[in-house]
Amino acid sequence: MEEKGKGKVVLPPVWQVGIIVKDMEKTVEFCSSTFGIGPFKTREVNLEGVMFRGKPTTVKQKIAFAQAGQVQIELIQPLEGESPHTEFLRDKEEGPNHLGFLVDDIDKKLTWLAEQGIKPIFSGNPPGVTFAYLNSDKIGGVIIELLQWKSKA
Repeated sequence: MEEKGKGKVVLPPVWQVGIIVKDMEKTVEFCSSTFGIGPFKTREVNLEGVMFRGKPTTVKQKIAFAQAGQVQIELIQPLEGESPHTEFLRDKEEGPNHLGFLVDDIDKKLTWLAEQGIKPIFSGNPPGVTFAYLNSDKIGGVIIELLQWKSKA
């Protein structure tokens, strides 16, 4: 994502599509048997010390990943805690939630975006990755997730 003057952001190609689900096993089975997507790698994660709407929180969820060509499909089933995912289930039920983009310098991108009035609503630094979900009020209602892999130094 390159900053090109005030108000212009160019993102790299979409790397991930995040989909909120109520029943992980049922969704994985449907995606695999109906569309041939998979195999999915499924696990439960606890995200501690993440920020949601300016407050620290802990979130527990099931997640599953599979490649569909160049794009990673991420299924998310919220289990505990408040997050954009639990809000999504309450407001819209299941469906596409976010588009994920890999960036090289997430701090620089977030600083520049904040100057444009676009701030994270959900962010954290779990092992291996730093992520930030951007407020979608100004960007069409679909959440944009920025991700940066942490070096293994």
